[in-house]
Amino acid sequence: MHALPVIAIFDIGRTNKKQVLFDAQYRLLDEHNIRLQETTDQDGFPSEDLHLLKTWITESFEALKLRKDIELKAVNISAYGASLVHLNTEMRPLTPLYNYLKPFPVFLQDEFNRKYDADGQLGNHTASPELGNLNSGMQLYRLKKQSPEIFKMIRYSLHLPQWLSFLLSGVCVSEITSIGCHTRLWDFEKKDYHAWVIEEGLKEKFPGIWPGTKVAGNQDGILTGVGLHDSSAALIPYSSAFNEPFVLLSTGTWSVSLNPFNHSALTDQQLKQDCLCYLSLLGKPIKASRLFAGKDHEVFTKKLADQFHCADDYFLKVKLDRHFVEKWFAAKAEEITSFCSAINPLGSYEEAYHVLMINLVRQQKNAINLILESESKGKIFVDGGFSKNALFMHLLALSFPEQKVFAASLAHASALGAALSIHSSWNPEPIPADLLQLGLHS
Repeated sequence: MHALPVIAIFDIGRTNKKQVLFDAQYRLLDEHNIRLQETTDQDGFPSEDLHLLKTWITESFEALKLRKDIELKAVNISAYGASLVHLNTEMRPLTPLYNYLKPFPVFLQDEFNRKYDADGQLGNHTASPELGNLNSGMQLYRLKKQSPEIFKMIRYSLHLPQWLSFLLSGVCVSEITSIGCHTRLWDFEKKDYHAWVIEEGLKEKFPGIWPGTKVAGNQDGILTGVGLHDSSAALIPYSSAFNEPFVLLSTGTWSVSLNPFNHSALTDQQLKQDCLCYLSLLGKPIKASRLFAGKDHEVFTKKLADQFHCADDYFLKVKLDRHFVEKWFAAKAEEITSFCSAINPLGSYEEAYHVLMINLVRQQKNAINLILESESKGKIFVDGGFSKNALFMHLLALSFPEQKVFAASLAHASALGAALSIHSSWNPEPIPADLLQLGLHS
């Protein structure tokens, strides 16, 4: 039997871990999902179990190499950011992987701000609001201040995608999409580590920066990429397919709007409204805004189900009703808010759900407008859960009459982006033109 050339991607989320195989045309060949048991750090806070994660990835990699039906040409990593693995001189982890949701000490943040952010401009320079442990640079600062003996023992601090790459390649590197994801480490104007990082002696803890298009190792003829931050990786398939301006709205628990074509500096107002910048594969700023829309949808539909005595997922049966859209779409904000607060039990579930979605889409419009240049008439691509919600898509199209709004059908966008990032190193075939399936809503 002829062995099929493939690339393997380990796509590591906080909850779900995936091993994905693509062929040379980037068709999905195989997928394996797993959930790993969490552990806790020394304070009892939930933490990724590095030992379990390492065991699963290395054993899965070895199993792939033994398969006779495929020829494993390359492997790469897509993983969540804001997480650092601190290695000693023997390249073993010194600490747990501290959870980015762990509360950051207020006194330590205040101490840092007095010294390095007295003018309140650090967020502008690093393109990131103050987010506590979600700023991975602050995790290292915290370690230095609270556990100086461990800090002194650190040979390298690697972001999670690069540590996972190291497990397969044996090469320690830093990579720009991980450094640039709300870390407060990177000065976007100077295109280097921020001055505070150097002054605190943190820069020396990071290995040299490699581009995400480079491979870190070549063992047994298998190329290993350096790993990418998953949000930046998810943008790559769209950037590969389109040169004209677009915004990608990636929906899930969080709805994240990404605009790789807006290169203006973040304003104070945008930072206060949870805007930030990521860095692309090529080190260019990607302006982004966030909205907790998926979680809000979950909470409110549960409330609806309780009041109307139906299943939590009854919203899946709700059809687009243009009468309800016409009735409520032009309603004033206070009318919408009043209706959402009361959920009139004399009304119908269907009408209440339409009002909920109009309210969510209004918030989503505001979030997108924060990063959308006023003169832009480009495209808006929606992927994730809301892309399959006909009511959401219709309302979004109504809200952006100057743009073309598309539902994008693209499974494993982050994994595909990680594969495409090292395309030229492993794949002699051209990138297919039909990677994306789009549905226009008007």
